Amino acid sequence: MNGQGHKKTGSFSRQDSVKHRNCWDRSTIDSIERNHHMTVTASLIKELRERTGVGIMDCKAALTECNGDISKAIDHLRKKGIATAKKRGGRAASEGQVQSYIHAGGKIGVLVEANCETDFTGKTDDFTEFVKDIALQIAASNPISVDRETIPREILEKEKEIYASQAKATGKPEKFIEKIVEGKLKKFFSEVCLLEQPFVKNPDITIQDLLNELIAKTGENIIVRRFARFQLGESES
Repeated sequence: MNGQGHKKTGSFSRQDSVKHRNCWDRSTIDSIERNHHMTVTASLIKELRERTGVGIMDCKAALTECNGDISKAIDHLRKKGIATAKKRGGRAASEGQVQSYIHAGGKIGVLVEANCETDFTGKTDDFTEFVKDIALQIAASNPISVDRETIPREILEKEKEIYASQAKATGKPEKFIEKIVEGKLKKFFSEVCLLEQPFVKNPDITIQDLLNELIAKTGENIIVRRFARFQLGESES
């Protein structure tokens, strides 16, 4: 009987050992998987930095947060840029540059002013490249304003009237007219507002995204102040 009791005790001991081993194995595997996903290599940091221009530590933090996924890290940095832009928005920006761009054999010309907080940032290659890219964007996409708040009121009201008239002509119920107009206005803004236009060098992002990335990188408030676009033979409206 003692032998049977000893055998029974031994059986429970083996089961406990198996259970303990299985639990330890699962825990160890989970830990290894987490550590594996969190690995951020120097090559990943370098690639993200080259694609975004953001500092090394910010790139490393973004990659760690996104488990080494480059695409998610870029989105993370872009969202961080938006948050930084909102935080910096109230600061005075009186330094910067005026840049020009002449295109199509001298038939299109652009002048643009962009501002930042310090003379130091205003003289950096990154800022210069940004302002030149904005001038190129204006030449290529012909916006009518920097943002939707600065669209001339008469133009905006005219567009609203046109869209409302078009919507009513479809026979849609009145309650849908306003939503249709809002949808058309959103598309209109993306075409004529500089900050809402797709970037000509990378249509996956908008000019606002490009601006936010520079704000995140410099830590300064940066704005596109004003621009003028000239086209040969075009009369003033």
